[in-house]
Amino acid sequence: MAKLETQLTIMLEPAVEATGLELLGLELVRAGRQSVLRLYIDHENGITVDDCAEVSRQVSAVLDVEDPIAGEYNLEVSSPGMDRPLFKLPHYEEAVGQLVSLQTVLPINGRRKFKGALQAVNGDTLQLDVDGEETLIAFNNVRKGNIVPVFD
Repeated sequence: MAKLETQLTIMLEPAVEATGLELLGLELVRAGRQSVLRLYIDHENGITVDDCAEVSRQVSAVLDVEDPIAGEYNLEVSSPGMDRPLFKLPHYEEAVGQLVSLQTVLPINGRRKFKGALQAVNGDTLQLDVDGEETLIAFNNVRKGNIVPVFD
């Protein structure tokens, strides 16, 4: 995770937790002069539109005071959805046995994009079955990860 995203997570997590919800993670997507700060929240009973609105109010208050992001940005608060993003090592541990899509920071055998069944998490190494081949990816080399929904 980028340094600013880490700082934002530390800054905003208490505000989200104060609402009784969990901050799964966040993304700061730069798009020219307009950026998007996207927060993913979760709760064991699911997320409602009212939950997103409440978190947006709480987080906006913190962001207005701290002003950590240079320039203009839009704040989006969302449930993780079916293609749940994976931010922390425990998220990957919970996803063992599921199909995941990963992008790496550094290439592995000339590739940066991987899609396969997450077989195991051993320490800080993810073990995937990609097209029938075992692929090991260090967690600190993962730029982005998501669960891939499977429909029967």
